[in-house]
Amino acid sequence: MPPHATYLFKHALVQDAAYGTLLREPRRALHARIAEVLESQFPEIADSRPELLARHCTEAGLIERAASLWGKAGQRSLERSAFVEAAEQLRRALAQIAALPPTPASRREEIKLQVALITPLIHLQGFAAPETQAAVEQARVLIEQAEALGEPPDDPLLFFSVLYGFWTASYIAFNGDVMRELAARFLALAGRQGAPIPLMIGHRIMGTSLLCTGEIAQARVHQDEGIALCNPAEHRPLAARFGQDARVVIWFYRAVASWLLGDADAARADANQAFEDARGIGQAGTLMFALLHGSLIDILCGDYAATNAATNELAALAEQKGALFWKALGMSIHRGACLP
Repeated sequence: MPPHATYLFKHALVQDAAYGTLLREPRRALHARIAEVLESQFPEIADSRPELLARHCTEAGLIERAASLWGKAGQRSLERSAFVEAAEQLRRALAQIAALPPTPASRREEIKLQVALITPLIHLQGFAAPETQAAVEQARVLIEQAEALGEPPDDPLLFFSVLYGFWTASYIAFNGDVMRELAARFLALAGRQGAPIPLMIGHRIMGTSLLCTGEIAQARVHQDEGIALCNPAEHRPLAARFGQDARVVIWFYRAVASWLLGDADAARADANQAFEDARGIGQAGTLMFALLHGSLIDILCGDYAATNAATNELAALAEQKGALFWKALGMSIHRGACLP
């Protein structure tokens, strides 16, 4: 009952028709009023659903505020592994920023959001998909343009994210020379900065590069270094920046190295630890990685029942998250390995 009544349209088409009769300026004014009321009288809604507030700010022509809110919504979606929503919201944020006059602040925000867009595209399209690599290249261009203006990004990890994006494409293409060159560049830059996070990621990708190009014992050295640098509580948020939890990734590649070096027990132990960590983290990108790569150890050990179970779980999770890249990998590689 009034004054707390809620009014609904009986049909969405009626709502669309009514909305369509509004002239541009009155429509903008109404959206601005809704945004104002949400922020002033319903702060819990404004805080928990930034995408709702972003829509009204966009329609009201409040471009700077809309860009900030779409970016916030995209980052939150990414944190909860809502990859489809994250990609769409980050694209909206970037579109709003493109409509603003360029300033140092807007350029910094554009770089941050462009780098953030890479991760959902990895899971939705694939590491080396044209759209993913276009996002990586655009991030590189934006960083170089900012540096030329004397405005290097505040966060040094942003450039490392771009280097990582190029490295993953060479990994998928199995271009060993480029993999090792990029990993060496990454590790050298991390070494000059002396920061533990870039060093950890650098050892991670160098270990994988060496493993894939036949230097297994040396790969194991870098994998050990990477695990030693991992701080699970502090580094867990990096999964939203580099696709998966770093320690889980290193566990699995070290498991493969151990197997190739003839230590099946160590391989099993690392794979089991990785699975335990992946399930405890609750991050879909990490769990999909674990389900795919952990099955490799099961295949090597002849445990095809475990491989099938993991593949089925991977397919269901990938379908739920719209991550068809992971579903396709699981179905083509591991389901194929289990065929008689």
